[in-house]
Amino acid sequence: MKQRLLVIVLLLAAAALIAALVLIPRLTRSNVLTGYVEGEPLYLAAPVSGAVAQVYVQRGDRVKAGDRLFVVDPKQLAAQRQQAQAELGAAEAQAQDARKGLRPLELAVYDANIAAAEARARDAAADMRRVQPLVRKGIYAPARLDDVRAALQTANAQLTAAKRQRDAAALGAREGQVEAADSRVAQAQAGLAVADARLSDLAPIAPSAARVEEVFFQQGEWSIANQPVLSLLPDDRIKLRFFVPEQSLSAYRIGSVVRFACDGCAKGLSARITFVSPRPEFTPPVIYSREARDRLVYMVEARPSTRLNPGQPVDVTPLEPVR
Repeated sequence: MKQRLLVIVLLLAAAALIAALVLIPRLTRSNVLTGYVEGEPLYLAAPVSGAVAQVYVQRGDRVKAGDRLFVVDPKQLAAQRQQAQAELGAAEAQAQDARKGLRPLELAVYDANIAAAEARARDAAADMRRVQPLVRKGIYAPARLDDVRAALQTANAQLTAAKRQRDAAALGAREGQVEAADSRVAQAQAGLAVADARLSDLAPIAPSAARVEEVFFQQGEWSIANQPVLSLLPDDRIKLRFFVPEQSLSAYRIGSVVRFACDGCAKGLSARITFVSPRPEFTPPVIYSREARDRLVYMVEARPSTRLNPGQPVDVTPLEPVR
């Protein structure tokens, strides 16, 4: 009889304990929202395959914006850049030459042609002065005067043409040719800019303050094009992720500030909300909140004011709903 009574008492105690574990969390409201720290790594790679010439950082190192990270063998792209530089120099020289016109020695040829044309014009004028009175006296036939006059006109025309050729040579190339030369310069400049960009891609720098998460290739190893050589976790890509009940969602807006706490952290920490999910979801299993386990919640992300470690749990102080 006593044993049966003891069993009944134990069963009642167990039932009471189970009821307490199930009902008490449902009857009491938590004053915090449970969340965790999430980080988005940044993967850095080279655009071409090659041997890793140098790695300047190790896993766990802190880097600041502008710090060198690694270098992939630049010999091939350095040669391409030199070629682009030479092409740009040639294009600029051609454009400059097109604007300057002919050189002095080349212009001297046109000057000689002008001098020869002037000499022929003087001879033709002298013949005209000598033949004209003889024709009037009847010594020469009128046809002789016509021939001399035609020779003089031809000599004068040749002189005018020689002078204009000299003027045109001094002007340089035509406008269309100058524009074409300028276009070749612009094309060569673009080629050099591309070569510079590809060369700089072989030695990337840290875009912001970050921690080195992983180093996938060491010095001397062969890196495939676009294969990450290392990964960073920038400070500005670390965020809080917590979940808000549907009835409290109106209090959470992008730009709002929330307070939170975590184990081993300083007091009075805050984070600014950067994202509020437009879709509801069930509370993830990682969030151990019995009272909200059967309710829909909305994911909220916020950027903390201090650096935290991904995976670290946090307790966020709820905001008052907007009424």
